[in-house]
Amino acid sequence: MNVVVLYRLRDGVDRARILEVFPRHQAYYRAFHETDGGLIALGPFATPDPAAGSMGIFSSREAAERFIAADPFATEGLADPRILDWNAVWLEPGVGDGAGDG
Repeated sequence: MNVVVLYRLRDGVDRARILEVFPRHQAYYRAFHETDGGLIALGPFATPDPAAGSMGIFSSREAAERFIAADPFATEGLADPRILDWNAVWLEPGVGDGAGDG
């Protein structure tokens, strides 16, 4: 089973603050992925949504929790993460956990 993390920006967060923290967030997610931390994909939504501004897909809940625990967007109070278990159906071999049609 994969896990999805939805990030909602906290009310009143200034865009300048997001841009200031983003380089640390980017360095963090790249390093997390490079060390096989369980991060499959992440990114912001192109369509604005008050419930979630971005999403990450992880190989396990433990990986998602480890990611959130040190992600600058979360630790510096910019975003509220929400973890959801996801019964993904991966249609492409080698994508996600490779479990096929779950």
